[in-house]
Amino acid sequence: MMLATVRLIIASGVIMSSVAFSSVKTEPVEYKQGDDKFEGFIVYPEKAKEPVPGILMVHNWLGNSDETRHQAERIAALGYVVFAADIYGKGVRPKDQKEAAQLATIYKNDRKKFRDRLQAGLATLRRQRGVDPTRVIAVGYCFGGTGVLELARSGADIKGVVSFHGGLDSPTPDDGKNIKSEVLVLAGADDPLQKSDDLHAFEKEMRSHHLAWQLIMYGGAVHSFTDRSAGNDNSKGTAYNANADRRSFEAFKQFASELFGPTPAT
Repeated sequence: MMLATVRLIIASGVIMSSVAFSSVKTEPVEYKQGDDKFEGFIVYPEKAKEPVPGILMVHNWLGNSDETRHQAERIAALGYVVFAADIYGKGVRPKDQKEAAQLATIYKNDRKKFRDRLQAGLATLRRQRGVDPTRVIAVGYCFGGTGVLELARSGADIKGVVSFHGGLDSPTPDDGKNIKSEVLVLAGADDPLQKSDDLHAFEKEMRSHHLAWQLIMYGGAVHSFTDRSAGNDNSKGTAYNANADRRSFEAFKQFASELFGPTPAT
């Protein structure tokens, strides 16, 4: 049984052990913004003895899913408290990619609404037991990768944002002047959804506002390269890439350690 577990972990490209998973706990968290209700979840290390840095996680266009939980668990296994925010609202879960695209478009077209819901998630993270509210990073995937950049552009007082294969477009690039955090963007070099105009505009935004930013691109990787459920056919434009997944997670770990010091688990 142990051998089978080890083989599964190696084959999937995941860089943590089953022992690490057993050291974290997951609980649902309901919260409100005005009259709107949301249901996210928190993942935290059971043996944490003092307030630790918090990670706000923003889901992809499918909403909070098994993939979100997987990403939250592997970050929490490092010793951080992770709160997976719910952008769509309690009970609002797309049943397929068509519905997901419709929901995601609402927030891409209404960045204020997107930012407001991101801010509600951030406030909820800061209220969680065991979180040091002064040490927070926001991490997002695809739709959520776009979201964490919008959170930064809203002027959120956080240490950093990390966008995994997220959209880089901004209807109001001058809002880059509001960014207080460091920015790390991890992108597939062959992502067909990443428009070159958006990439150039993002770089211009970062430079013109003299921000602390990094852009790392992974050759051979397309969209959703961290998502194990995306298959492995690059021709579809979305595919899992074990090397890019591993390398981007290492880049996140280094980014977090530079902002927070050694991970609590070390």
